[in-house]
Amino acid sequence: MKVEEDKQKQEKRVLILCVDRDGDLETKAELKTPIIGRTENLNAAIALALKDPEEPDANAMFEAVRLYDNLRNEGKPEETFEIATISGTELGGVGADRKIASELNQLLNSFPASEVVLVTDGYTDEAVLPLVESRIAVSSVRRIVVKHSERIEETAALFTRYLKMLMENPRYSRIALGLPGLLLLILVIFSVLNLLYIYWIAFIFVLGIFMLGKGFGVDKQIKGFYKWVKEYSPPPIQVQISNYTAVAGALSVAIGAYLGWSNAAKVVIPSGLWEWVNVLPALSGHFIKGALDLTVVGVGVFLFGRAVRWYLEHDSRLLRNAALIVTVGWSRQIFEATSDVLILPESYEKLIFTIVVGILIGIASFLIITVIHRSKRDFFKKSEGEAEDFGEE
Repeated sequence: MKVEEDKQKQEKRVLILCVDRDGDLETKAELKTPIIGRTENLNAAIALALKDPEEPDANAMFEAVRLYDNLRNEGKPEETFEIATISGTELGGVGADRKIASELNQLLNSFPASEVVLVTDGYTDEAVLPLVESRIAVSSVRRIVVKHSERIEETAALFTRYLKMLMENPRYSRIALGLPGLLLLILVIFSVLNLLYIYWIAFIFVLGIFMLGKGFGVDKQIKGFYKWVKEYSPPPIQVQISNYTAVAGALSVAIGAYLGWSNAAKVVIPSGLWEWVNVLPALSGHFIKGALDLTVVGVGVFLFGRAVRWYLEHDSRLLRNAALIVTVGWSRQIFEATSDVLILPESYEKLIFTIVVGILIGIASFLIITVIHRSKRDFFKKSEGEAEDFGEE
């Protein structure tokens, strides 16, 4: 018993393994793998060569048979040799690797080898080397390459990889396919319309627009704008009201400025520098008169929108804003009196009266908002600096 166990331990089982990762044996020769044995592998190689004489896998199988014969002739008595061929799938990838791993496990169950001599037909088949090494030791790798086929195979694989990237990756397909496709479409349209004589103008125009857009990043800006529109979420209603009244107020002020200039130009038209200096006060007075109403309305609308927002948000700034609206409303009287003084300097009594009344209105507004704030304290949210604004500790 002990002698037999020592003999089994010293016995070396070597598997000459040929790998056909792209599954040519099953697709072309219609042979099921794994193929075990010298005669079976030789017949399979002949069958594959007859189906496709240019098939590199057939040469790899012939080399595996030749290597099997040489190792048997040169082998030691304690060495046992076996030859087998496994294959993947035509599609390659993960499916092919899983099939190869399954067939290798099946082989090792029937022939528990201690080492493997791997025979492949090209660099794609060597991708299975880690699969084999994870299950059994690989003592040698024999790579069979038909003369000049290695570089052709690598070039074809690299070309196919880049072609697939150009076809499927949107980042590159827009340039490699989209732009030439657009130019060809324009060519067809101009041919139908008999306008080929201006095709080069259209060609240069489209190419220029494309280069300009890429150079200044217009495509990224358009993409960002589209993403913003797609993901846009309207702000709360109080913010919308505030923004709308701000735009309306700005338009009112701008139109008021235009009306003020029109009013001044109708009344006073200076022709020289000294005349400009002499009539500048009167010109300013007529400008204020023309622009006053819409300017006050625009500022009032802006402040009213902010008041609505702060009311809905229970913000204590509502009270100060309300006092400011009253002040702006009365400022119309002050500016009107100012324009009268600029046009007719003797009429200053009204300006003095409006300024005094404006000061009293400001004081009264401050007192009123202070009382309202203290009586409606629970309605408003506390904000930083609120105590100092209303004289509270």
